Amino acid sequence: MMHFKHLPFLLAGLSLLALPVSITQAEELPAPIKAVEARGAVIIGSFDAPGGLRGYAARYKGQGIALYLTADGQHVLIGNLLDAQGEDLTRAPLDKLVYQPLSKDIWARMENSTWIADGRDDAPRTVYMFSDPNCPYCNMFWQQARPWVEAGKVQVRHIMVGMLRPDSAGKSAALLSAKQPEAALNEHEAAGKASKLKALPSIPAALQKQLDANLALMSELGGMATPAIFYLDDNGRLQMQQGVPQPQLLAEIMGPK
Repeated sequence: MMHFKHLPFLLAGLSLLALPVSITQAEELPAPIKAVEARGAVIIGSFDAPGGLRGYAARYKGQGIALYLTADGQHVLIGNLLDAQGEDLTRAPLDKLVYQPLSKDIWARMENSTWIADGRDDAPRTVYMFSDPNCPYCNMFWQQARPWVEAGKVQVRHIMVGMLRPDSAGKSAALLSAKQPEAALNEHEAAGKASKLKALPSIPAALQKQLDANLALMSELGGMATPAIFYLDDNGRLQMQQGVPQPQLLAEIMGPK
């Protein structure tokens, strides 16, 4: 499971020590690197490092880690490498080799999940949120998003889950199976506590499978509660906001009005 606090993809503004290159199948990994791999790390690529070290970028339990092979090829150091000015020389290679590809993968998986669009399809910005029909904070974010959505600048995609109350899954299923899901969602959110949305008494197997997949994806991405909001920052890096964002962060998520 990946645990992100405002996802660790905010790695801009750092110059690469050297252009990282991908590990090829033909490349034989040194024994110390293989030893780390045997413990569950996935070796993604290698990069040049100072002081006779050879850097390897890896993914371990959803996080990026850097491995530094010593000049004798017999030992490996795991962690961040700093220069004399205190500059972190590890973050940029991890960003390029691990987090950027991971961001694209997560975005594609959310795109292929089951969601209800709120806003125009041609909106220049897309925001994903894991949403439970019984979540008052999801409703608060829906209210916050109105200026951007109604101006056609943002489409918010509600990845529906059922987790807060016994009838949450039934309500999500009712929204997903409505003749006009977006209209049904907006009617429900606009009514707030006065919503008359009724849960389906029996959820069709296909819908239940979709809801289960959405909840599993949310859990895998580190979402502990709704709303779990995912967006791309100005550098195209994936970020996550857990809960209702404060005004300054809201502007970062939604962009200019």
